[in-house]
This record gives sequence, structure tokens and C-alpha cells, in this order.
Amino acid sequence: MLNNAIALLNAWFPPTEVHAHCDGPCGVYDPSAARITAEAVLSMTKKILALEAPADAAGKAAYANTLSRYIAIKEEQAQKTKDDLLILWTDYFKPVHLESYPDLHDTFWKAAKLCSACKVEVNQQHAEELMAAVEKIHKIFWATKGRDVAWYTAS
Repeated sequence: MLNNAIALLNAWFPPTEVHAHCDGPCGVYDPSAARITAEAVLSMTKKILALEAPADAAGKAAYANTLSRYIAIKEEQAQKTKDDLLILWTDYFKPVHLESYPDLHDTFWKAAKLCSACKVEVNQQHAEELMAAVEKIHKIFWATKGRDVAWYTAS
């Protein structure tokens, strides 16, 4: 009877699906995912700005389709960048890192704000600032690991 009641409650109030990087102390973190997605934000921003609207009806439809796809990709990648940065900020970095990098919280906060700006705007300067912020985080991250890992961009 209890199982039936629980099943009924689950049917009425289904549990919320949640996602996490890791619920255990796996220690596996890497800022490269944020770099890739931030680079996609910059790429899509450049493509949107370069896109020209044609005068004919068929061209306008193709333009609208391409523009909406570019915007969707840009916004999705900006959100993924934000998610990856927040995982690093909240799960990897510890108070001991603040001793060496006292601007760590401000760096992450500004990077997260840039992710949001890149979602709601088509602004190449903000997309480039996001790349610079992710690069700074990348360098700090690897420095805390005692390694100097090269920064790479495809552009």
C-alpha cells in the first residue's frame, strides 16, 4: 500500500531532473570546455555581424533561417560557457587559491556576466572580452596545478 501511495505521489509530483559535474570529490576539472564554447560564442557573433540580408523573398527566408540558427548556437554556447565556469568557480577553486589570486571571485563574476551579455547581445567586443576572461581563468587554473599549459585559439 505504501508503494502505491509513493507511486501516486511520483505521478502527481514527478521529481525534478538534476545534473551535476560530480557529486563526489573526483578532482577532474579542466577549463578547456569553457574555452571551446566561448570560442563558439565569438565565432557565431562574428558570423551574425557579417551576415547580410538580401532583398529577394527567397533570400530573406534563407537569411532569417541562418540568422536564427546562429543566434540559437551563440546563446546555447554562452550558457554552456557559464555552466562550465560556474563548476570551476564553485567546485574546484578553494579559499587557499584566493591567497594567490585575490581577484578570483571578481574574475569569475565578470566572466559569468559576460556570458549573459553575449546571450542577449550581438557584440563582438563582449565576445572577445569573454574569451580574454576565459583565458585568464585557464591560466589561473593551470597555475594552481603547478603547470603552464599553453592557451590555444583556432582563430
